[in-house]
Amino acid sequence: MGAFDIAGRTRKGADTHRRGQPRQRIGRRLAALALVLAVVLALGGAAWADEPTRVVIYTPTEDYLIEYMQQRLDEAFPDWDISIEYYHTGDLAAKVKAEGADTECDIIFDCEYGYLQSLADLLVPIDFVDESQFVEDMLSDDGTYMPVDRYSGSIIVRDDILQEKDLPVPESYEDLLKPEYKGLIEMPDPAASSTGFLFLKSLANAWGDQEAVDYFHALDENILQYPGGGSGPVKDAAAGECAIALSLTFKAAELITEGYPLSIHFFEEGAPYTPAGLAIVKGHEANDAVIEVVKYFYSDIIDDYLDTYLPELVKVGQENNIPNYPDPIPYADMSNNTPEVKEALISLYED
Repeated sequence: MGAFDIAGRTRKGADTHRRGQPRQRIGRRLAALALVLAVVLALGGAAWADEPTRVVIYTPTEDYLIEYMQQRLDEAFPDWDISIEYYHTGDLAAKVKAEGADTECDIIFDCEYGYLQSLADLLVPIDFVDESQFVEDMLSDDGTYMPVDRYSGSIIVRDDILQEKDLPVPESYEDLLKPEYKGLIEMPDPAASSTGFLFLKSLANAWGDQEAVDYFHALDENILQYPGGGSGPVKDAAAGECAIALSLTFKAAELITEGYPLSIHFFEEGAPYTPAGLAIVKGHEANDAVIEVVKYFYSDIIDDYLDTYLPELVKVGQENNIPNYPDPIPYADMSNNTPEVKEALISLYED
């Protein structure tokens, strides 16, 4: 084959001077193309550099806690686009499960442990947060989520209404079945509210599933109404619409501090509660900003968060500094509280 071969075509005896010309032209064209490509990439890189770092957080928490978190994160990372999006707990879990690793959600914040356990295959272990700072019953078995807080329920009494009716403060769940309390009690629907279900689950663990279900069917005779939301009953008690509320402890403490004549009580079975945690969706840990946000929460925000809003026991040596918040709280046995167990217990309740 001759000295000049392009794409398999050969010209024997070609002039060596003329052979050099196409190579020079090709070389100049390639150089020009390389320059253009470099400019395009540089401009593109500049455009990409202008895009803010983005972190997306899904949470089912209260509005005022979302506002608090957003403010703290915006102050800490002013150049980043950090979005906190609210979803009801069940909807959040279903959305992440359906979208898998392709979800835009980077961090799940303040989600009940049972739902986080149902997403375990989609979560990455968090090995950069010191677990020794947390009390033992708040730790996950596989490290795929870290504690944020816990919410408890309690029996909240509007004392002046019971005094007006010359009725004693109930001292047990059995007392609530007495006919003199008919129409004076409110609670969230155990089948429709996470808080309502906590009361059902705590008694199921203490008494057995069927006995707990039978109890709440009997209690229905004395229930005035089932308000929506975990804090609905205690708000109604504060407004004088009911005398006894099975509701959220933190909301009761807040209303007492505001001056409402309420008192917080726990029965022998203890305070039903749910722990809530933080998790990172698998694959999203590759975004360094996601790791930095989580590190910031556990190095800076969590102590203020617990001290200001939800002082229930999460960390070793944690102090409760919120006025009118009960301390200590006798927590109930809330073990085996998975989505599957919840579904089965609610099904039994609804039969």
